[in-house]
Amino acid sequence: MAEGVGSGQAAVEKPGRLMGLANDYLTLTKPPIIVLLIITAIGGMFLAAEGIPALQTLAFVCAGGALGAGGANAINHFLDQDIDALMSRTVKRPVASRRIAPLSALAFGIALNAGAFFVLSYWVNLLSASLTLSATLFYVVVYTSWLKRNTPQNIVIGGAAGAIPPMVGWVAVTGSLDLPALYLFTIVFFWTPPHFWALSLMIQDDYRAAGVPMLPVVVGEERTAQNIFIYSLALVALTLLFGASDAVGLIYLASAAALGAGFITLAWKLKREYAIRRAKHLYLFSLLYLALLFSVMLADGVYRF
Repeated sequence: MAEGVGSGQAAVEKPGRLMGLANDYLTLTKPPIIVLLIITAIGGMFLAAEGIPALQTLAFVCAGGALGAGGANAINHFLDQDIDALMSRTVKRPVASRRIAPLSALAFGIALNAGAFFVLSYWVNLLSASLTLSATLFYVVVYTSWLKRNTPQNIVIGGAAGAIPPMVGWVAVTGSLDLPALYLFTIVFFWTPPHFWALSLMIQDDYRAAGVPMLPVVVGEERTAQNIFIYSLALVALTLLFGASDAVGLIYLASAAALGAGFITLAWKLKREYAIRRAKHLYLFSLLYLALLFSVMLADGVYRF
């Protein structure tokens, strides 16, 4: 009887361990980041198609983009394992806590990127596959391995990796890199610093403990808030300038103006009177801002006027 009970417990524990392992591998890919990147890629597709793109292409771009972004994030876990182990926000990550072996995470990330390149090059086009691969290489080699550990301007330059997905969406439809695609790239590029610096203000003690030279650690809270405000102005100006082009219509322009006003207001409040809660409000709004801005592009592509 006792043996039967023990066997039953083992049978229950094994599926539990497998589910836990599967969840850890999913965590390596950072799903919330993938969702945001996919939204920007879809926005680029709808603008390029001036309406609803081919659903098959849309599906493969989403699949390839998710694989590429997930693979890059998994490799990031491997490369940042020493830093993650020193930060309270990241100490429980799968690699930092050794629930997943570092080399297993690296192999997983490489495999996902190989899958992304195959999906996009075979079912979409070679340019979209090459751009996705370049985003991964820039993120893991230039940003994670070099910039993040050596300069407070890390996220300014490193933001280029996260700005590539809308270009991928555009070239998936058109097969070429055109001026609107570069606009989309630049919008995300200028969005990244105020978004990430707001987060850095919230967890600057973690970065200080890990020896990561994020801007608040190096120049302080007041200078960081000033930089956030300057980049926010540049971001909103750029989105409005894009609104004057033929690539978008009035739906986008009105939405960009309204969202931009909210972004600048929160950035100004943070600059005028620094507080952690103000940084948190800006950080959370910045996520909503980018998601809504690119979601509006779907409607603008379909109902252009």
